[in-house]
Amino acid sequence: MSSIVQGFTKSLAMTVLSEIGDKTFFAAAILAMRNPRRLVLSGCLAALIVMTILSVLVGWAAPNLLSRTWTHHITTILFLGFGLWSLKEAIFEEGESEELAEVEAQLDKDWKAKNGATKDSNKVDDAAKKHKRPFLSQFFSPILLQAFSITFFGEWGDKSQLATIGLAADENPFGVVLGGILGQALCTTAAVIGGKSLASQISEKVVGLSGGILFIVFGIQSFLSPVES
Repeated sequence: MSSIVQGFTKSLAMTVLSEIGDKTFFAAAILAMRNPRRLVLSGCLAALIVMTILSVLVGWAAPNLLSRTWTHHITTILFLGFGLWSLKEAIFEEGESEELAEVEAQLDKDWKAKNGATKDSNKVDDAAKKHKRPFLSQFFSPILLQAFSITFFGEWGDKSQLATIGLAADENPFGVVLGGILGQALCTTAAVIGGKSLASQISEKVVGLSGGILFIVFGIQSFLSPVES
């Protein structure tokens, strides 16, 4: 039970500090300003839950492919490396709002292109859509699919995904899944409800420094812990 709690706590803290202020956080905030919030929240959360489960499965399988000693040392190096990387980004990168501006510009471009292309066809299709499975057609809407795809591919290969894999290799995977999903839900809900005003007020430097310190603490703890047989 203690290992589940430890995995849950580590995963929750790591996820919150990794996800607040990143590109997918900003994307969720901006999408929610232009579209129904529940569709954006559903799409983003679905992508993050799928990504978390996939990452934990990879981490859980790693000790079966490599020895426990190797996975332990790799996890330690990952945490220390990501900690130093996060500290470097927080200290030396310029302009806290650059990432927000970049995401907003890309979504603006996509939104204008989609708006121009569908303006005429929407008038013709609206009447027909009302009679065709209203719940399913609304739930699996282009908005939900856009939120899902932006979030999923935005997180793929991100350091938070790799850190989740490393954490699952060294901690109880069930606890890591629960902590990761709860952390993702908290961050995404805050982004969707708070909108761009919340996103623009977040200090990326403070979040980056906090996340970097947390990764280094996890790395030191992993280094000092004995390898489980």
